[in-house]
Amino acid sequence: MTPSQPTRPRQTDADPAARDAVDPSAAAHGAPLFVASLSVRWRDLDAFNHVNNSTYLTYIEEARLLWLQQLNDWMSGESAPILAASELNYRKPIVWPASLHVQLRCERLGNSSITLSHRIVDAADAACVYCDGRTVLVWINPRLGKPVPLPPTVRAAAAGTPDH
Repeated sequence: MTPSQPTRPRQTDADPAARDAVDPSAAAHGAPLFVASLSVRWRDLDAFNHVNNSTYLTYIEEARLLWLQQLNDWMSGESAPILAASELNYRKPIVWPASLHVQLRCERLGNSSITLSHRIVDAADAACVYCDGRTVLVWINPRLGKPVPLPPTVRAAAAGTPDH
């Protein structure tokens, strides 16, 4: 190392951002639970002519909802999902026009929560990763605001069993 080179902090396995920086496909192992095909719209662009960072959340939300809509009884008056956490690692700018695939995988199933990893990739080249990360959904009773168990159809679909 020469004196003009900046030092980099040591990356550890305890730091998820560091782990993802080393292995951006960490959440990509195994077949996706669901893949949504989306197109970039002109209105998604910002002043720098690439997709605005907040729009990535919209793409991921759209993929989650498309997945959930194919399940029965994922939401009711007594049980509904809320977004508890989101993590996005921006890997590459998305420019218009582009066709995207948003891949979802189940990373963790809890009693009332599910952690979904996501990857936004180019539809023609899955090796072109625009974004990866994870979101946590918690099912709550909307009236009480308290967690409730995951609906059986969500648990079965996320676990890869045919009960949905």
